[in-house]
Amino acid sequence: MKTDLQIAQEAEIVPILDIAKKVGLAESDLEPYGWYKAKVHLDVVERLKDKPNAKYIDVTAITPTPLGEGKTTTTVGLSQALGSQLGKNVFTCIRQPSMGPTFGIKGGAAGGGYSQIIPMEDFNLHFTGDIHAVGVAHNLAAAALDSRMMHERRLSDRALERVDLKRLDIDPYSILWNRVVDVEDAAMREIISGLGGKRNGVIRETGYDITVASEVMAILALATSWKDLRERLGRITLATDNSGNPITADDLGVAGAMTVLMRDALMPNLMQTLEGTPAFVHAGPFANIAHGNSSAIADQVAVKLADYVVTESGFGSDIGMEKFFNIKCRVTGLIPNCVVMVATVRALKMHGGLGRVVAGKPMPEELTQENLEYLEKGCANLRAHVAIARQFGVPVVVAINRFTTDTDKEIELVRRIAIDAGAEDAVPSEHWAKGGAGARDLAEAVLAACDKPSDFKFLYPLDIPIKEKIETIATQVYGADGVDYLPDAEAKVKQYTDLGYDNLPMCMAKTHLSLSHDPSLKGVPKGWRLPIRDIRASVGAGFLYPLCGEMKTMPGLPRRPAFMDIDMDENGVIRGLS
Repeated sequence: MKTDLQIAQEAEIVPILDIAKKVGLAESDLEPYGWYKAKVHLDVVERLKDKPNAKYIDVTAITPTPLGEGKTTTTVGLSQALGSQLGKNVFTCIRQPSMGPTFGIKGGAAGGGYSQIIPMEDFNLHFTGDIHAVGVAHNLAAAALDSRMMHERRLSDRALERVDLKRLDIDPYSILWNRVVDVEDAAMREIISGLGGKRNGVIRETGYDITVASEVMAILALATSWKDLRERLGRITLATDNSGNPITADDLGVAGAMTVLMRDALMPNLMQTLEGTPAFVHAGPFANIAHGNSSAIADQVAVKLADYVVTESGFGSDIGMEKFFNIKCRVTGLIPNCVVMVATVRALKMHGGLGRVVAGKPMPEELTQENLEYLEKGCANLRAHVAIARQFGVPVVVAINRFTTDTDKEIELVRRIAIDAGAEDAVPSEHWAKGGAGARDLAEAVLAACDKPSDFKFLYPLDIPIKEKIETIATQVYGADGVDYLPDAEAKVKQYTDLGYDNLPMCMAKTHLSLSHDPSLKGVPKGWRLPIRDIRASVGAGFLYPLCGEMKTMPGLPRRPAFMDIDMDENGVIRGLS
């Protein structure tokens, strides 16, 4: 079998202007970045506002193994089947990946096999520079904060007034705004800055996060206009003063410059699938501390250009899909017509108690052999995820991402249990090996589901207390018996309520490897309570994120990183991307 990169490099790529014409975009609507990618101007939204919206489909998954279950590949394969196989006008919307995992252990996120976004090299590397823009805007705010503290320490109130500044009195121990870089670098998680003398700033403990963990990235994914972008960036809370009042990017006078740096980044990026259907690749927020979805504005444009839009939310339905519904759909006003739930036989066996999957190591042999007993036990996890999606009143189709080792008996067992759990249908799909043709049955099931009645509803209203929102998610989505709040979390509930942040949605920060907060608890854990150790505010993005465990915002490189296989030959052809 050819590698993903070989398949991508051998594909016949359609010029991006031709892709644009297929969906009714003119050359004047685009800002080309070479022959095969372009940004789409934001005035398209206003021009197309009277067009009816497309059917809106979210692709999510069961609780994944560390290897993932092929959610992006399914998203692309389904889109290709709808477009090239069934002749539908379809648009794909997915996130842009960080380069950190590309050179680390996870590899890229363009899909795979014969269901991927091309050019793969552009997709997984610098692309159109959006992540760089996020990093520079974020770091400008960090520099502004440190600089202001340094100058306030040496200048009097009168001296500050002479340059039209007032004393902010920043509490250095309150700062949560690290700097960012788009590289996995564990050595930079915790650092001391300001060493070397008074002119180098205030000595303090700080650190680095990976760029996609920045609140600026979360804002990029939720902003719906340049005006909205400016307002959200201005609301970013970087620290508090010594009286406990928030210090924002507007207080520092840096939000306008940040907006200028993000101006082009807000325009969605147009690309194509391997079979020539259009795709937006835009924004890439973390799926645990942020909402883990591609941009709101990409979806808002796509639903006006197509009859079907397939978008993807991060991790399983308990994380990315819940945030897609409760956060992103509130911003866009778009109503989902169908959920596609990706499942694999191997993951369900693991949830049944068979084998242990470790990223970077070969798949345990027992997970590749027929075992109906453990598979049936593990299907409890599938039942739970179907139930989570059904709570929102949206039809569910289960996509069984089929591997060569899966047997017909195993596929039929998963299919029977999924339908019994309330799914409209459950369909095996071989899009990785066969492209759109391998997902044709899945596409037909999705079309049928989109025509079913949908009674979409949010899980909670915004005007209820912070704790009530958290407890609703914990009990109704995760299956917890209740919630326990550590002292820091209790203090934040009071603080954020006093500040008026209690009307924001919750963006729960927890592991994606379990329905619970504990990654070791597989299947459907019972008899447990969700601990909330702290709550943090992304006021610019517009949510609070309760911490249900330790969240690493700067990954580290594995023993044998992926970059060791990446190189370029004498003709400039890239090798080794995955």
